[in-house]
Amino acid sequence: MYYMVKMENTIRILPEHIGEDLDKVSEQIVQESFEGTIDKRYGMILVAKNVNRVGEGKIIHGDGAIYQNVTFEALTFKPELHEIVDGIVCEVVEFGAFCHIGPLDALIHKSQIMDDHILIDVENKRMEGKQTKKALKMGDKVRARIVTISLNEMNPRESKIGLTMRQPALGKEEWKEKK
Repeated sequence: MYYMVKMENTIRILPEHIGEDLDKVSEQIVQESFEGTIDKRYGMILVAKNVNRVGEGKIIHGDGAIYQNVTFEALTFKPELHEIVDGIVCEVVEFGAFCHIGPLDALIHKSQIMDDHILIDVENKRMEGKQTKKALKMGDKVRARIVTISLNEMNPRESKIGLTMRQPALGKEEWKEKK
């Protein structure tokens, strides 16, 4: 789910930026420091904007940099357990399929794709139900439910999200039309 949140933090403005427009410098530092990171409370920060400096900055003896409190608005993406998401299949592997959901990738294990034995053709990047002949390939749009979440604050790209499509109204759009 996407959220717009108000955040506050302290940034470090290097001495070489003193004399420049501190509002612009603060905005640039906030964007470089926070965009693409994960905050446990708010999720992945996609965009930081409307940066405001709060009060006077502080200079710590022996450092020379300005430590400035700031507030800013952030567009975040925080996947929630049991949330229904739309995604696009981006990779087919022997154990399932990965799909883009917002800025992150999630795994749909082959056991969670459909109620049928699945034949996987990794070379052609597609999978098919043995009896139903329902096919799933790269680029397909799917609807799934989030069943596991493990967000990695240190390395956001290492975050793990698990999905299922084995429930009513989930799966590929064409599958729902055939019922």
